[in-house]
Amino acid sequence: MDKFFMVSFLGLLIAVHGVAGNMLYDNIVMLEELESLEIEEDNEVELFDVPSWMSERGGKVLVNVDSFGAVGDGVSDDTQAFVNAWSTACSTAKSVFLVPPGRRYLVNATRFNGPCADKLVIQPCRGAPTALTIDSSSAVKVKGLTIQNSQQMNFVISRSQSVRVSEVLVSAPGDSPNTDGIHITDSTNVVLQDTKIGTGDDCVSIVNGSSNIKMKRIFCGPGHGISIGSLGKDNSIGIVTKVVLDTAFLSETTNGLRIKTWQGGSGYVRGVRFENVRMENVANPIIIDQFYCDSPKTCQNQTSAVNISQIMYRNISGTTKSSKAMKFACSDTVPCSNIVLSNVNLEKKDGTVETYCNSAQGFGYGVVHPSADCLNSQDKDTMLAEPRSDDIVHRSDNIVHTEL
Repeated sequence: MDKFFMVSFLGLLIAVHGVAGNMLYDNIVMLEELESLEIEEDNEVELFDVPSWMSERGGKVLVNVDSFGAVGDGVSDDTQAFVNAWSTACSTAKSVFLVPPGRRYLVNATRFNGPCADKLVIQPCRGAPTALTIDSSSAVKVKGLTIQNSQQMNFVISRSQSVRVSEVLVSAPGDSPNTDGIHITDSTNVVLQDTKIGTGDDCVSIVNGSSNIKMKRIFCGPGHGISIGSLGKDNSIGIVTKVVLDTAFLSETTNGLRIKTWQGGSGYVRGVRFENVRMENVANPIIIDQFYCDSPKTCQNQTSAVNISQIMYRNISGTTKSSKAMKFACSDTVPCSNIVLSNVNLEKKDGTVETYCNSAQGFGYGVVHPSADCLNSQDKDTMLAEPRSDDIVHRSDNIVHTEL
C-alpha cells in the first residue's frame, strides 16, 4: 500500500511539475537502488585445534603444513612444504589449509594458485607469510592472517568470487611505495570485515572487473585511504559496481574515500555507498578525481573518461587536514552525476572547510558540512566554502591533481 501511494504521489508530481517532478522521481528511484545494496556478510568461520596431517573434524579435512615438512624456525626454507600442503588442500573438498600458531615460517615469493575444490578455508597463524595472492578461486575464507612488511602489494584477490576475509592485520611503513593493503581486481562477491590496515599506499583498492564488494569495520591508517581505482589507464576500460563500505575509521591518511580515474579511459563506476565512517586528520576526506595522473610526466588532456554515477556518502564525520574537505574533480565531457551526500560533517581544527566541484552533479539532505551546493550549480568549476561573514565564494582557475 505504501509503495502504491508513493508511485501515485510521484505520478502526481510529474504531472504537476513536469521536468522537476521527473528529476525528483529519478532521485528517489536512485536512492532506493543505493539503499538496496546489501551483500551477505561473512558468517563465523569454524576454526580448529592444531591436528595431525589430514584428520577429519566437523566434516572438514585439515591439512597441516608441518606434516609436509615445514619447520617454522624462521631460518629453514619452508616454501616447498607450503606448496605441497597447498596442492593437497586445494584439490580436496571442504579442506582447511592450516598454519599452526607459535612459529615463524620462512616462505619465499610463492603464488598459491587455484582453482580449488569447494569450500576451502585458510587458517594461517599470526605472523604468516608476508604476501598472499588468491587467484582464480571461489568459496575462499581467510581469517586471522597477519601480513607484515611486504615489498609490494600485501594481499591480492584476483579473478575470484565468493571470498570472505576477516580479522586480517596488514602492517607496512607509511612511506613504503606500492604496498596496497588489500587489492581487489576482477572479482565478485567479496567481503572484508574486522580488518586493520596500515601501509604506504591504499588500505583497500578496488579496480577493474570488480562488483558486489562489501567492507565492514575497517581500520585504515597510515595509508592513502580506501580507493576505487585507479581505472582507465592507457585508454583502458574500467568497470566497478555495487560497492559498500559500512563502518570504518581512518586516521592520518592522505585520502579518505577516493575514486580515481585516468583521462582517456572508458567504462563506469556505479552504485557505491560509503557510510558510517569516522575520520581523524585525513588530508582529503572525500575525493573523486577523474584527472588522476600517477606519472613523472604531465598527462595529456583527453575527452573520454570513466563515467562515475550513483555514489552515496552517508554519516561521514571527522577532521580534515586540508581546506578542501570534499573535492569532486570530474571530466567536462563525462561529468559525475547522482552524487548523494547525507549527514556529512567535516571540520578543520585550524580553519574553514570548503567543497570543490568541477562538472559534478548531485544533491544533499540532512546535515552537509561544508555545504555542497556546488553540486546543484550550473557553473562548471565551483568552490563553496562554509558561509561565514568573512568568507568569499570564489572560482578556481585551475584543477590541480597530485598523487598522495
